[in-house]
Amino acid sequence: MNQNPNFTSVQTFALVAMRLLIGWHFLYEGVIKLYSPSWTAKGYLLSATYMQSFFQWLASESMISVVDTLNIAALILVGIGLIVGFKTKWVSVVGIGLLLLYYFAHPPFPGYAQGPSEGSYWLVNKNLIEAAALLVVFLFPTEYAFGIGRLFMKKKMEPAHQLN
Repeated sequence: MNQNPNFTSVQTFALVAMRLLIGWHFLYEGVIKLYSPSWTAKGYLLSATYMQSFFQWLASESMISVVDTLNIAALILVGIGLIVGFKTKWVSVVGIGLLLLYYFAHPPFPGYAQGPSEGSYWLVNKNLIEAAALLVVFLFPTEYAFGIGRLFMKKKMEPAHQLN
């Protein structure tokens, strides 16, 4: 499983496990929203406590169906990409972008009312923590240790290997 000689198998396993767990979270959130016909991000966006004009624009009648569709699609694609280990750098960037949007809609900043969150934090919440974890996934591409990316790596390496 370990493709990087600088990491132990346990370190590689931990990075892959983190990638899989974050992938599961994204996929689950996307699928739940997809199969909930009444789900919309409108209430969350309209209750934004920071950058209100931007989030109100996203919640407008002309934008909300596009925002809902893109949100669901991005959650599912990021989740699948992380779980199967394909294009993990790309999906990590998309996931970080989504999480930062969620973070800035309801940031745990002093003096701002807390919106729909799972607790009262000061500066740091689960969205920021998961974005930081995705940054680690971006920096340590584990798809070559465990994932579909490993198949593509071997195909690229085989022709060069055969010449020697």
